[in-house]
Amino acid sequence: MRTSIRSIVLGCGGLALGWLLWAGLWAGPSVAANPDDFTLESPTHNETFTLKDARGKVVAIHFLLKTECPVCLRHTHAYARWSQSHPEVVTLFVKPDSAEDIKKWTAHLSQDELKDLPPIYRDPNAELAGKYGIPDGYKFHGQVVRYPALVVLGKDGKELFRHVGKANTDRMSVADFEKRLTETAGK
Repeated sequence: MRTSIRSIVLGCGGLALGWLLWAGLWAGPSVAANPDDFTLESPTHNETFTLKDARGKVVAIHFLLKTECPVCLRHTHAYARWSQSHPEVVTLFVKPDSAEDIKKWTAHLSQDELKDLPPIYRDPNAELAGKYGIPDGYKFHGQVVRYPALVVLGKDGKELFRHVGKANTDRMSVADFEKRLTETAGK
């Protein structure tokens, strides 16, 4: 039986990696740790949200795109309607825009749409999105922004699941969200 040099190198590399992991000298690929706490401000409702104040509830953080985005608005309204009958879940809508840009985004809405609009929170320079490891590089309306994403935290503040879209329209539907939430209910 003939052994190739490639299989020997790969085998030795695998053994070395396994030994490093076993010995605790390498923890594996680096992943940003989610923050234990954060505070966001809403220019649409003049209120703040602090994660520690929501302990004991599930928190769904919707990272929306920077810019005026009709898909973001439809997505926001769909989840806002759902959240009205699910007070056990805190639903946050987060945009990386300035307070002025968020107000402009909502300015073209009708009074009925504004009445039903949940608070839109600011994530200045997408810092919170970065802390949650939401990738950037999505090209949208001439800008490079972070991808649309949903991060769901359990009652203890630890991440239950996430969905990062590959395009503006790639969002987790409310039905899929409910299904995943039910699947992770015991966590």
